[in-house]
Amino acid sequence: MLEGAILPTMLRLIVGNLAVIVVQAALVLMEAYYISWLGYDAVAGITLVVPLVTLMLTMSTAGIGGGVSAVVAQALGARRLELADAAALHAIILGILFGLGFTAAELLGGPALFRAMGATGGALEAAVTYGGVFFAGMTALWLYNILTSILRGAAILRLPSLVTLVGAAVTLILSPALIMGWGPLPQLGIVGAGLATVIFYVGATTFLAVYILSGRTQINPLRCRRIELRVFWQVLRIGLPAAANNLVTSGTLLLIAWLVAHFGTEALAGYGIGSRLEGAQIPVFAGIGTAVIAMVGANMGAGQVARAERIAWIGAGLAAGVSGAIGVFGFSLPAVWIGLFSSDPAVLDAGIGYLRTVAPAFPFVGIAGTLFFASLGAGRPFWPLFFASTRLVVAVGGGALAGIALGGGLEAVYAAINVGLIIYGGGTALAFGLGSWRCRTA
Repeated sequence: MLEGAILPTMLRLIVGNLAVIVVQAALVLMEAYYISWLGYDAVAGITLVVPLVTLMLTMSTAGIGGGVSAVVAQALGARRLELADAAALHAIILGILFGLGFTAAELLGGPALFRAMGATGGALEAAVTYGGVFFAGMTALWLYNILTSILRGAAILRLPSLVTLVGAAVTLILSPALIMGWGPLPQLGIVGAGLATVIFYVGATTFLAVYILSGRTQINPLRCRRIELRVFWQVLRIGLPAAANNLVTSGTLLLIAWLVAHFGTEALAGYGIGSRLEGAQIPVFAGIGTAVIAMVGANMGAGQVARAERIAWIGAGLAAGVSGAIGVFGFSLPAVWIGLFSSDPAVLDAGIGYLRTVAPAFPFVGIAGTLFFASLGAGRPFWPLFFASTRLVVAVGGGALAGIALGGGLEAVYAAINVGLIIYGGGTALAFGLGSWRCRTA
């Protein structure tokens, strides 16, 4: 972690996540495929919920969870075991509070939000139903990702990876079974998709909680005897700006879906299917980012800033390569991808247009995502937040102006999304390259 060759060390940390990356990407894609069996109203409905789901995943892993991983890694790098134990206990408390809070918020305000975004009829019904079921299990999702973040900060990646792998494989079978009512299981439709995911998080959280609290790792939250505001602040000092970054990113996706909804349900479904390829990259740079957080955090804790920066660049290069490969596929064979989910001409046209325009910018998604994880390990998340906000203004504001106000249509909205991605990834890399980690105010 502190002295070995960077790339071999990083690959050893990543290897435990490789299978998980593949399975999580498959889950993201297969869930859309399963729900497409219910018609494009169902696909359009979950397209409105997916940004909220992405927000919860990113806030609990790369947001508050990122703050947890950074504090734990820095504490262990500085050989302060008592701070690592305290951060773990306080993080668990935060996970419970955030989970319960977001469950209440969605159940109370979700239907009004989806209506405000333009959902009507079957699409509105699908969004309200799927969102209600998924968010009912939100505390389990938050706790699972907080516990995983604790282990990630200690560079323990293989166990949570194995748990995720087994649980995801079960979910991959359980989800269509509950949707369609295979065998003795009831036919629950779109409820089944959300319920299968909730079952996974409850089971996985229970297993990881028993493992950590049993004292089998160098970190044990039970050794911390006091609840202190200063420890909450140490986690939130990094986690809140990171969570704000996640909020801006998910808000961008939500507002883009709102823009696309102006062009009809078929357009929204096509965009939703095409953008699944962008969403599938999240597990990719998250898998690389888990290794980057641990390595950067440990080296920053030990005062090895230059080595931490080299780690970040190597991780960003790996992520850009994978994201670029996904982009090549989406740009070269868009009809093949969209055709897997729908044969409706309007849906095909909207989805193909999205991939032809936006897929070439996918490498910037990997670069920005990985450097974001690196900034969490360093405790300096300002610039990723700044350029994520810039992406929001360009993609949503530019899309609304060019696509709706000036009559440019869906093509103009997609062009604004493309420019926003380039600014997000390119700007983050530029700030990092100019030495943002060496500037305390940043």
